[in-house]
Amino acid sequence: MSLIENALARAATKRAEREPADPASLRAAARPAVAVESAPTRQFPMATLDSAVLERNCVLPQIADRTALRAYKILRTRLLHRLAAQQWRSFAVTSTKAGEGKTLTSINLAMALSQEPNTRVCLVDLDLQRPQVAAQMGLHCERGLGDYLLGEADALQVMYECASPSLVVIPNTRVFDHSSEMLGSARMLELLKVLATEMPNHLVIFDMPPLTSDDVLTFAPRVDGVLLVVAEGRTERAALTKAKQLLAEMNLIGVVLNCSAERDDGTSYY
Repeated sequence: MSLIENALARAATKRAEREPADPASLRAAARPAVAVESAPTRQFPMATLDSAVLERNCVLPQIADRTALRAYKILRTRLLHRLAAQQWRSFAVTSTKAGEGKTLTSINLAMALSQEPNTRVCLVDLDLQRPQVAAQMGLHCERGLGDYLLGEADALQVMYECASPSLVVIPNTRVFDHSSEMLGSARMLELLKVLATEMPNHLVIFDMPPLTSDDVLTFAPRVDGVLLVVAEGRTERAALTKAKQLLAEMNLIGVVLNCSAERDDGTSYY
């Protein structure tokens, strides 16, 4: 059974028999997907995060729910294993529709990964239709990705160190009607070159729109893989079937199940 077919079966019932945990992923430390850097890294402008906003939006580390904390750590470990096995360093996070928790998953994954020793992360808000990363993190910035794409800022001016030197965020506060065209623009291609040059040892996470637009299809050739987020009780079977078809030509890293009725699992990962 494929990854999405597993999610189909899980989303079709509110409670399913719990899948046994993978002992190896729980016991062993994750293989670092990012090598230890021998040379000093570039210093990026620092941005402060609003702790009250982080807590309200359930963003790490302001999560009191131990089940959720454990779930994100397990997700981090399994993801690191898969990325390391394929020598991948970049992936897009998407969903079948809005409201399934893809942005929160992107943010908390970036936070959790940046806490792993020797792992550096860059989170890019590439949802040009409905950017939410800065708002959900309580991140205040002078410039963002939209300013760069419009030629009103340089690439390095929209990269911010957040929470720790291991986490860089490229926020966005501007909405684009023709988002897929912007994703294929010369400015976007130049940004990817800058990321490769300035952050060669970072894992790069792109928070993207749901599959209801063509943005993911446009940008997918630029990343190593795609992580799909679904929500129990919200994601429809027909939407998952369509997602399976759309993602058939992409490297699907896995499926994250949010809003699971299994409270001792919190967030499931396939």
